[in-house]
Amino acid sequence: MVHPKWPSRDKVPVMFARTLRTFRPLNITAFRLQSTYKLNPTSIVSTFSKNPVLKFTPEHEWISLHPDGTAFIGITNYAADALGDATFIELPSSQIGETIGNGETISSVESVKSASDIYSPVECEIVEVNESLEESPELINTDPMGEGWIVKVKVGEQDSVKELMDAEAYETFVAESDH
Repeated sequence: MVHPKWPSRDKVPVMFARTLRTFRPLNITAFRLQSTYKLNPTSIVSTFSKNPVLKFTPEHEWISLHPDGTAFIGITNYAADALGDATFIELPSSQIGETIGNGETISSVESVKSASDIYSPVECEIVEVNESLEESPELINTDPMGEGWIVKVKVGEQDSVKELMDAEAYETFVAESDH
């Protein structure tokens, strides 16, 4: 006997069989190709322009440089996991329009485990801060390489970004280093 809320048996097996056969391999393949150190494709960090250049620092910051010299800076998934649950993020709101040197502190993140300064990977001018982090600091944990970006900057010398690590080099750095 068929349950009264279920559709008739002659239609269901065919529909489900096609769905499983069609979508299951795609989901497995997508999962295998996904890297830990990629930008969230739906966030402004990725959609601001096509093909941003993504680089990393030994201090576990990332920078997403766009063709017009605009860039977003944040922390990597590795750093977010190491920090633990973020409770407060100090943003450089008073420094908008100012130039920050390479290696200078641009922000700090306080968490239940520790506090950590965030450094600028290049010399740049701060254009905007991610005000969403003031109300929802957990964004830095849930989507550190997307909606958890910290600052939007204008990079002066774009060639300086080339000196930083690409995703493959950063993954090797994390795997081989003792942090």
